[in-house]
Amino acid sequence: MKILEIGSRIEHPEYGKGVVTNVSSTEYWVTFIENGLETIPLTDTFTVIEAVENEVDTISFYEVERTVREILRKWADVGEVVAIGDKWKGGKMIMQPGTAGLASKEVPIDTFFHKIVMLRDRLRVMEQKINSSNLEEIEKIELQQYITRIYGTLTTFNVLFKSSNHNFVGEKTK
Repeated sequence: MKILEIGSRIEHPEYGKGVVTNVSSTEYWVTFIENGLETIPLTDTFTVIEAVENEVDTISFYEVERTVREILRKWADVGEVVAIGDKWKGGKMIMQPGTAGLASKEVPIDTFFHKIVMLRDRLRVMEQKINSSNLEEIEKIELQQYITRIYGTLTTFNVLFKSSNHNFVGEKTK
């Protein structure tokens, strides 16, 4: 049994003439002239007036969501969710001054980690803006080298990331 494409026209014995507006794994959604929208099983009996083949571009909600996420990641100050390593969850950073009599400062490590991730995301946005700018190629290369060195400086914090896919990567030694 060949499945009809969206846009195909049919005539159903009970509902009359209609157009297939959606297809699931078990049924057609058909908008009928006289009866409005009805769902009918793929195996139902009807006459095909005109079968459409690949004329309608369809896109899933997942594809739309993925595309919007990529656009936001590329052009906005919105980053992906990055997990902190399990052993650090709920921990704290204690900064102890070297001078006696001064109070130490405690910071939740999750807060510190969030700031590190925001820094990384903003560096990525800066890279993209540099690459798409009208700067001369030599200027783009010089700025990229600075950013790469910044990443290298931040590799100390890679220990905080749950997945090494999110780590900072600096210049490779030759």
